[in-house]
Amino acid sequence: MTKSSAILFILLFSLLFKLEEVRVALLLVVLLIAGGLFMFTYKSTQFNAQGFVLVLCASFLGGIRWTLTQILMQKAELGLQNPIDTMFHLQPLMFLGLFPLFVVFEGLPLSVSEKLLHFHEAGMLLSLVGKLFLGGILAFGLGFSEFLLVSRTSSLTLSVAGIFKEICILFLATRLLGDRLSLLNWLGFAVCLSGISLHVILKAMNSKGEKALKLQKEASSDPDLELLLRHSEHGGRSESLSVTTQRRARACRNSQSICDRIKDLQ
Repeated sequence: MTKSSAILFILLFSLLFKLEEVRVALLLVVLLIAGGLFMFTYKSTQFNAQGFVLVLCASFLGGIRWTLTQILMQKAELGLQNPIDTMFHLQPLMFLGLFPLFVVFEGLPLSVSEKLLHFHEAGMLLSLVGKLFLGGILAFGLGFSEFLLVSRTSSLTLSVAGIFKEICILFLATRLLGDRLSLLNWLGFAVCLSGISLHVILKAMNSKGEKALKLQKEASSDPDLELLLRHSEHGGRSESLSVTTQRRARACRNSQSICDRIKDLQ
């Protein structure tokens, strides 16, 4: 329930950093998703004050993290639009931040574990290393897809995708693990899905409008089209000049004939 506030913090920082514009539709999407997720997880666990503060702080920091990541990746002068480049610069810092926590909470149990440092069978060690390698590949794919989504869309879209994943997990828990949901939980599930659907529709409409505007700009800046327009304008000017010249020639011929007649009369 507390984690559902993450999208609110992302929207807040997106507005503060001017990554998003204040729109009624955007506010409606965020309220539908956050409110629906709150209702969907209502009374599914007991309240714990320490856990509440920790998750709320994590949601707050997550909002700052992804909005700053969007700013970092969408600045062309930094050259970090490629997710691989972003991971190359950010992952070492993330490792340094997580390594002390790993040492404190998992270092001692891992150092005395018979599965890694004090193994008795090579097969057990290879199995554990293979699982760690597979987990590393999955983590790399997850990080790559997240950075790619942020660089192409926005941190708000990434948050919506993450909430959809959480909804799928909670829904599968009701089907596979036998978790029971009340009528209020199912109503929240429907509200949250409606907010996600509205966000997808708005994104599709905005992308179509941006593509049409881009095509219009490309057409107006096309050198061939500009040359054709100039040629047509030049042709129109030439035609107007030729018509004017013909009129002047006719006037001169008419005046010459009049002068000749006057001379004959004289």
